[in-house]
Amino acid sequence: MITEEVREYVDRSVLCWLATVGSDGTPNVSPKEVFAAYENDRLVIANIASPGSVRNVLSNDAVCVSFVDVFVQKGFKVRGRANCVARSDSRYSDLAGPLEEMVAGKFEIHSLIEVRATAVEPIRAPSYQFYPETTEDDQIQSALSAYGVSRG
Repeated sequence: MITEEVREYVDRSVLCWLATVGSDGTPNVSPKEVFAAYENDRLVIANIASPGSVRNVLSNDAVCVSFVDVFVQKGFKVRGRANCVARSDSRYSDLAGPLEEMVAGKFEIHSLIEVRATAVEPIRAPSYQFYPETTEDDQIQSALSAYGVSRG
């Protein structure tokens, strides 16, 4: 399910958004900045400051993770089942390897949230649907203008 295209978007996204459900049924969405695709069926997210997300996953494993390239305005939504992987778990070091490289000692990773994908869907800005002539370059130029940034 985690194809090469999905993996490319994971790698170039600055944040992902983890949607969880609390024990009382309340939805919660939380940004995560340290995450990676793992093999072809999972995402791994670092628990750096996420006690609410961890608590929710422990009570209800249904999650959704989304990530978007903000300039191209495309990305993916991954639905799945999550579990928490403690540092003491024998799988921790293998799963955490790429995440530890990302944090480079700047943050402590307390545990991991492992998401096994059950469905993957593309996310596309409405311009692509309503204006079929829209190109990725058009979207990039529009985003650069909107955000007031330039490519260096």
